[in-house]
Amino acid sequence: MAFLTPSHAIAPLNIHEGMRVADFGTGGGAMAIAAARHVGHSGKVYAIDIQKGLLEKLARHATDLHLSNLEVVWGNIDHSHGSKLAPASVDAVIIANVLFQSEHVGHLVAEAKRILKPHGKALVIDWTDSFGNMGPAHGHVVKESEAKLFFADGGFVFEKNEPAGDHHYSLLFHKP
Repeated sequence: MAFLTPSHAIAPLNIHEGMRVADFGTGGGAMAIAAARHVGHSGKVYAIDIQKGLLEKLARHATDLHLSNLEVVWGNIDHSHGSKLAPASVDAVIIANVLFQSEHVGHLVAEAKRILKPHGKALVIDWTDSFGNMGPAHGHVVKESEAKLFFADGGFVFEKNEPAGDHHYSLLFHKP
């Protein structure tokens, strides 16, 4: 399977027309773009990152792709209200390859829970190990078991593991 493709990676969320989706730590926006293609004109994807340069590039790319339903948001997901989204305002949150970068994973989990509607889904994808120049340094890898604990402690209910390529795990949770 090697590396996962964004459209395959977000499939467990069953994103469809009209949904509102947040992509935490969007980076280059691959997951956000895939989600924007599914939510249609009546939906919205919020691509959230702390790096303004990446967001500016993503905004231009979304315009080139005619994705008017993708909104870039400069925010810090490691802080309360850092996503700048309203409480209970999104149906799903994508958290891909950011746990290992987070300085306060508990705050990130709480922010995801705050913005999710009741029964909203959180999809967590992260690295299974350190692979030299790809992914996190060995000491920064957040193991799958640790991720499950972070989200359980944050009040999420674990649903299932999903295939995620040779170098990642994928976990689906929901907000009760």
